[in-house]
Amino acid sequence: MNGLEDFFWQHDIYFRIVVSAVLGFVIGWDRSAKNKPAGLKTYTYVSVACTLITIVSIEGAEMLSQPDSGKMMDPFRLAAQIVSGLGFLGAGVILKDGLRVKGLTSAAMIFYVGGVGIGIGAGFYSIVIFATLVTFIMTRIGNFFEEREIKAMSLPKMRKKNEEKDEQ
Repeated sequence: MNGLEDFFWQHDIYFRIVVSAVLGFVIGWDRSAKNKPAGLKTYTYVSVACTLITIVSIEGAEMLSQPDSGKMMDPFRLAAQIVSGLGFLGAGVILKDGLRVKGLTSAAMIFYVGGVGIGIGAGFYSIVIFATLVTFIMTRIGNFFEEREIKAMSLPKMRKKNEEKDEQ
């Protein structure tokens, strides 16, 4: 590579890390605001770590592959291992309390933010940013419907309690 190509290549790598950190931070901020088990730091670390591993995997495969000799490397082999590690992390935030299970959304979001990191590390900026926006919009819509359903379910209970108080 010449000097100009080196400059853009290096800056693209740094840009991937910054974008990954920002997206991980925003996703973690959303979870922290809701007092969930994994928050800002967890999601930022997971996203950036996945980005770094993906970058190293892709760049390492490119450096070590020798197309002339038929020796090719699989750059996404490490990404497959990331997914296994994310399952381990996700399992750590799932808690069982009697018949209730808590932390499933946090576990899913750890898996999701890992995908964000892998995607950014591979250079798929627009796809990952679009997916993040769509996910945030859909979860906000989902929150609206969940809250509405909870209120609808609790109204009959509140009426029953009020009727019991009136009878006394």
